[in-house]
Amino acid sequence: MAAMAENRDHIEVTGGDILRGLRGIGKDWRILAGVVPKMIPRPLTRRESVGKTFQETAAKYPDRPFLRFHGESMTYRECNAQVNRFAAFLAERGIGRGDVVAILAKNHPDVVLCMLATVKLGAIAGMINFHQRGAVLEHSLGLIDAKILLLQPGLEEAVESVPSESLPAVIVDFDDLKSQSATLSPVDPAVTDTVQAGETAYYIFTSGTTGYPKASKMSHHRWHVAMHGIGGMGVRLRPDDTMYAALPFYHNNALTVSVSAAMRAGACVAVGEQFSASGFWDDIILNKATAFCYIGELCRYLLAQPEKPTDRTHSVRVVVGNGLRPEIWDEFTTRFGIDRVAELYAASEGNIGFVNLLGIPKSAGFSPLKYAIVEFDEESGEPRRDGDGHVIPVGKHGTGLLLGEINDRAHFDGYTDPKASEKKVVGDAVKAGDRWFNTGDVVHDQGFGHIAFVDRIGDTFRWKGENVATTEVEAALDSCDLVDQSVVFGVGVPGADGKAGMAAVLLADGAPFDPDKIAEHVRETLPRYAIPLFIRIVDHLEHTSTFKNVRVDLRNQGYTDTGDDPVFVLRGTPATYEAYRAEHLDDVIASAGAKVSS
Repeated sequence: MAAMAENRDHIEVTGGDILRGLRGIGKDWRILAGVVPKMIPRPLTRRESVGKTFQETAAKYPDRPFLRFHGESMTYRECNAQVNRFAAFLAERGIGRGDVVAILAKNHPDVVLCMLATVKLGAIAGMINFHQRGAVLEHSLGLIDAKILLLQPGLEEAVESVPSESLPAVIVDFDDLKSQSATLSPVDPAVTDTVQAGETAYYIFTSGTTGYPKASKMSHHRWHVAMHGIGGMGVRLRPDDTMYAALPFYHNNALTVSVSAAMRAGACVAVGEQFSASGFWDDIILNKATAFCYIGELCRYLLAQPEKPTDRTHSVRVVVGNGLRPEIWDEFTTRFGIDRVAELYAASEGNIGFVNLLGIPKSAGFSPLKYAIVEFDEESGEPRRDGDGHVIPVGKHGTGLLLGEINDRAHFDGYTDPKASEKKVVGDAVKAGDRWFNTGDVVHDQGFGHIAFVDRIGDTFRWKGENVATTEVEAALDSCDLVDQSVVFGVGVPGADGKAGMAAVLLADGAPFDPDKIAEHVRETLPRYAIPLFIRIVDHLEHTSTFKNVRVDLRNQGYTDTGDDPVFVLRGTPATYEAYRAEHLDDVIASAGAKVSS
């Protein structure tokens, strides 16, 4: 393992880490040598698209497997022919350049094929979250104004939850699509060669945890940047590799990172029907996967499973994704025998990305693009300004808000809503007239151009003059054997500055709530300012479909609107948790009186 210098909260990258990483690249240098020229900025008017790249790869490697599902494979040739038939079906129904095709489906090879068919025509694939219903689904469909909806059989009730006047004029399920396109032409459509890199390929919807979802634009150019920058430089798949994707295909880690990384190498994508922590490694083995994509919560769920032989009898050598937290990094890679983690940082709508090219543990890697890490206001999420109106850098090894400069190398495609896009832009940040993308993410400068992701601004709070990362507190609570899972957030307390820490805790099966033991545990594992002052015991925790804990409702309910759930407050010396009563707020207010930096 690379040697790392560590301070109280963060891990720093050393010169030794850089040298060891360069030596560790080994035989992958040929891949990198081929990728570097592809990273040179080129005009957005160039005729380069997702569909064109796919059909060129299919022509080059026709007999290699491209998609695998439940252990059964389809070759590049077979997939390209099916994609062309689907494209012909769409063209017959008037779909052309710039039109939107909504795709509503769970994970299945047909999702990838439908996306490719759409983009081959120069149309835009609207990748709908299959969990959406009612007003939220109606809102999402309204954002993209699709002419046709391609629907997986079994999801009809989602469509039925939306007023008919809000639905696309044409709805076709996958079974009808296949049967009605079976006799159509398998030849590459001529229009594919004319699609330009700057055009939009598909829409990815944001999670919507702070309101209705927004549709972010993924251009063909950005897809190719991911293909070379993340796939070529970070993941570095080989032709005989198989990338397993169990994350939903309306998620960029699956649709952009996984598909592009495999396509760059002429490798295979194994589609996981859904994520199952208990069956994950069995499906990996069945599909002969040598790589998989992740988000941090997926890794935590795998670690929570009982150990079994399949933990190490798979063939996975590299994983790619974001959010693998430092506190579980070593445990995860050791238990499951992962040789290399290509951790990355990126956002669906963002213009900046980082990738762990050198395989340095506990790092999101570096970016060749211009960025700044700056001080920010906790409430607004906006950068703080100095007397001249400029943003304030945090300095070497500092922690702050990440901004990415918008320029010819780093375009900001934004959302379908121009007003929402403009809200993400910070102007006159370093000099007059410049424009920067506000990621909304807090990162730590590790040195040598590397960063570590800390948290979303909405997932941090400030208490006793310190920024508290919710995931840090969750990791501490979750490591207690009484706790199955926790969600942490900040709550306002009248008369106190900042937000007091509160945790919704799901106890382990059969475990009683032991206030003294949990209080002792958090005192030993957290700085004083980060210890949660309120604990709410819950019988379940909801999640979004990409495993993100939903904090917003819990935060809004605070410590008063909790129904029948018991709430405890930290009191006394030594501090322990007692059943909450309104008069206990005086103790909370008193505890906020001084900044504690220990």
